[in-house]
Amino acid sequence: MTVAPYQAIAAELRHRIESGALRPGDRVPSTRALMREYGVAMATATKALQALQQERLVHASPGVGTVVGPPPRARTVRPTPRPTPPPSGLTLQQGEVLRMGIAIADAEGLAAVSMRRIAAELGVSTMALYRHIGGKDALVLQMIDAAFGEYPLPELTGDWRAQVTAVARTQWAAYRQHLWLAGALSVGRPQLLPKLLPYTDALLAAFKPLEKSAALYAAISVVGYVRGLAQSMEGEAQAEQDTGMTGDDWAERQGEQLAALVAAGGLTAFAELLADNFDFDYDLDQLFAFGLELLLDGLAARLRP
Repeated sequence: MTVAPYQAIAAELRHRIESGALRPGDRVPSTRALMREYGVAMATATKALQALQQERLVHASPGVGTVVGPPPRARTVRPTPRPTPPPSGLTLQQGEVLRMGIAIADAEGLAAVSMRRIAAELGVSTMALYRHIGGKDALVLQMIDAAFGEYPLPELTGDWRAQVTAVARTQWAAYRQHLWLAGALSVGRPQLLPKLLPYTDALLAAFKPLEKSAALYAAISVVGYVRGLAQSMEGEAQAEQDTGMTGDDWAERQGEQLAALVAAGGLTAFAELLADNFDFDYDLDQLFAFGLELLLDGLAARLRP
């Protein structure tokens, strides 16, 4: 029986996963890398990865590529059904409500969160939930606080740069886990939340040598940079769900059109970049680290005695 090329590639990758050569969270070769390794067309490489995605052996991770493991957004959010409480009140702990709201937002996005939805998932009346929480706006604020509470700041040591880096990386980890969180957070009108304020406080402490206004602008710049980059993750995850294409797949399909536009527009810098089959693997974590270093280099000039 003849095995199709995409099936052979999928079988080889499946063996790497099952043998432990590729572990959960490891990045799987991109379509471009598979094309080079096996000498196949992009459609064949894409089909091989799609076969593994259908088996839930791999999933697309925004800004990273295809990684080993089932898709995190595919998990169910329904708990064990519980009986409707008596009309006298809500027999839930606040933490249960917040955990359910966060689970729905993680799986389907913040737009899917509503008081009615949470009440249905938990088996309680919607009005009882309103009396307990105070409405969706209050719920979202508490969800933001609870999400950041999962990522308390580590002990901050070293110089100002090490401290700022630790704060930024902790914030980035929270956004990585909860893709809706960056979009829910405001920079211009920051939410005053107990578990969120320590982030800004730590940044202000690191920037003490600066004049007060400059220190606050510096802290806002760091928070805004991390949040701004993180906001692209949810859109990328949604695009992958809607199209079935990873970022690498999409980039491959734009190659010919980009080359034509570059040639027609006389874009010499782009032409030099694309020359010699330049291979660029877009990695959002690497972009975050690179941009953070640039930002800190600029702040270092302001903090230099």
